[in-house]
Amino acid sequence: MKIYVIFYSMYGHTYRMAEAVADGARSVKGANVILKRVPETLSHEILHKMGAVEAQKTFSHIPICGIEELGEADAIIFGTPTRFGNMCGQMRQFLDAAGKLWLSGKLIGKVGSVFCSSNTQHGGQETTILTFMVSLLHLGMIIVGLPYSFTGQMVVDEVSGCSPYGASTIAGGAGERMPTENELSGARFQGRHVAMITAKLVR
Repeated sequence: MKIYVIFYSMYGHTYRMAEAVADGARSVKGANVILKRVPETLSHEILHKMGAVEAQKTFSHIPICGIEELGEADAIIFGTPTRFGNMCGQMRQFLDAAGKLWLSGKLIGKVGSVFCSSNTQHGGQETTILTFMVSLLHLGMIIVGLPYSFTGQMVVDEVSGCSPYGASTIAGGAGERMPTENELSGARFQGRHVAMITAKLVR
């Protein structure tokens, strides 16, 4: 049972969530979890101006995913920052290269799931995941979210991400806020939930 966790992260927030998702998936017997990132599309000069160079060094050891690799997976869990209520441009460009996979039907019947991050609590976390799922449906994937059995998504005593659509985190306007334990718990729950459903389908 091969599960890919594919993410893009600029300042490390989505990477933190991706690690938690992968940890959750690994807790399921028989899960071979592979953590990869999508290619960067911005130049080093632009990343430097955005203050992202040092942050990206912390996960530069994670290998870059080739689009054709997705066809090898039984499940793919995608992680993306929010850009105006949608996935980021780097992830969009990566998925836009999936035409061959679509044509061959290699992703039909495979499990797809999404998690994300945004700057603010109402900065498009839910729309990002939902609009991302449209692409996965076009590829024929079986969508899995974050069920209400993860009760952490119903907290009202703290600011927190996570919804029935998928785990999420709030980075803050200047990226000063890293994922909380509740948000990381949601990510681990989602990873385990996807792996458990995938195991049933593989059997």
